[in-house]
Amino acid sequence: VQLQASGGGLVQAGESLRLSCAASGIIFSLNNEAWYRQPPGKPRELVAASTGSGKTNYADSVKGRFTISRDNAKNTLYLQMNSLKPDDTAIYYCWYAGFLGQGTLVTVSS
Repeated sequence: VQLQASGGGLVQAGESLRLSCAASGIIFSLNNEAWYRQPPGKPRELVAASTGSGKTNYADSVKGRFTISRDNAKNTLYLQMNSLKPDDTAIYYCWYAGFLGQGTLVTVSS
């Protein structure tokens, strides 16, 4: 199983990014999914999670700005990030069915 995150980059505060996570070697079904992030010098933290039935949960720091979703036909997970802040700077990781993908770096400048 491989989970490859992409879509990170350098943006200015207030801008948006959409992270994608392409899954291979696994058939998407109704498993839970999640996005984590690890800011510089800090431990990894949960950003957003979704159950197979569509129930979502977000960290307080991103509520109203980030949206987690998936496209089962494309075996891809997404994290839409709006109104980005410098504190959102981190390596972002996708998680699905017990597997953690490679990270993608998001840097938000002030």
